[in-house]
Amino acid sequence: MPNLSELVDPTHTTIITMELQKGIVGDEAILPALPIAVREAGILDVAGQVCRTARTAGVRIVHQTMQSRADGAGQAINCKIFAIGAKRRAEVGYEPTDIGRPGAELVDELDVQPSDIEVPRMHGMTPFTGTELDAVVRNLGTKTIVLMGVSLNLGIIGGALSALDLGYQVVIVRDAVVGLPKEYGDAVLANTLSMIATIVSSDELIAAWSRT
Repeated sequence: MPNLSELVDPTHTTIITMELQKGIVGDEAILPALPIAVREAGILDVAGQVCRTARTAGVRIVHQTMQSRADGAGQAINCKIFAIGAKRRAEVGYEPTDIGRPGAELVDELDVQPSDIEVPRMHGMTPFTGTELDAVVRNLGTKTIVLMGVSLNLGIIGGALSALDLGYQVVIVRDAVVGLPKEYGDAVLANTLSMIATIVSSDELIAAWSRT
């Protein structure tokens, strides 16, 4: 395996943030415990700092987001978490990440820049399936994907497994991801994701880019 500086060389590395949107990690979230965990862990400030350093180093940033139609068309209600979202739509007339709503926006801490790329999806749980994400990052010359965001329960696991299967090296920033409950997220990092990805702290990643 290459050392960390080689693994995350800016010439072949892309950051993917996962669902760091106001309607998912903010006050309108359909899972209220998630934004609480995000605030307690401080992952938004960490993700913002990593993104700022990455841009300076020449690393491209891609934001993977969930954006629903106002009528919910195109989404299957085929699991518990999607049913929770559908119940919210039935009760108040919308989901937080509907296209055009404030909740679909990326969080302010990411300080999104014109060089960043946003790849939305309107169905499913994982970032690569049924989206243009693989084509976009592959066309950027990407060999290593750095994952940050939510959550260790579902999206980060799905993103890491898909990226692995597609042939990418995967790096996960441990202090820029969170799961519910925290102990479960820590166990997923230690017992599952460590088997398929390189787990690093933001300080280690920033230091690696500072040496390039």
